[in-house]
Amino acid sequence: MAQNIAVAKIANPYAQALLDLAKSRNLIHTITSDINNLKELLNSTEEFKNYLNNPVIRNISKRELVEKTVTSQISLEMSNFLMILIDRNRISYIEAITDRYLDLVYQLANIKIIEVTSANELNEEQQQNLIIKLKEMTKAKEIKLSLTIDASLLGGFLIKANSQVIDLTIKGQLTELAKHLDGVLEI
Repeated sequence: MAQNIAVAKIANPYAQALLDLAKSRNLIHTITSDINNLKELLNSTEEFKNYLNNPVIRNISKRELVEKTVTSQISLEMSNFLMILIDRNRISYIEAITDRYLDLVYQLANIKIIEVTSANELNEEQQQNLIIKLKEMTKAKEIKLSLTIDASLLGGFLIKANSQVIDLTIKGQLTELAKHLDGVLEI
């Protein structure tokens, strides 16, 4: 927990600075695309991520690797940002910074990321119906669903948005019924 707070304290100002730069140069779409591509690279190439996170490897070597592999595929602003992170020994926080940047962009665009855990996979129509209902509930311009499957829920789904949880699962309803019955039987 304490480590997450420390990471957030480092990631937040860098993510905010990147967003401020993107807004001031009207490059939000470009930088956001760069961020998504970078996240994909980090997620798909464990060796690349480990190399950047390795404190033993010198910054000049990390700069060379980023220049050879990433710079040609991203904007100049994003490339310069990565070099600043390397120079300040903050490149190991790149995942936290990119996640926070995307959170800030989504807030700016009034896009909500909603976690949905269901007992079964939701088909496209169910997802679209859920998005429509969630847009009405949250007044968000756009909804992005983060879907996971948990068969132990028995049926229905669990919705998490920010600090709110809406439990529409059969397991949750059975738990509530059991609590209610326990209260009735004690009387």
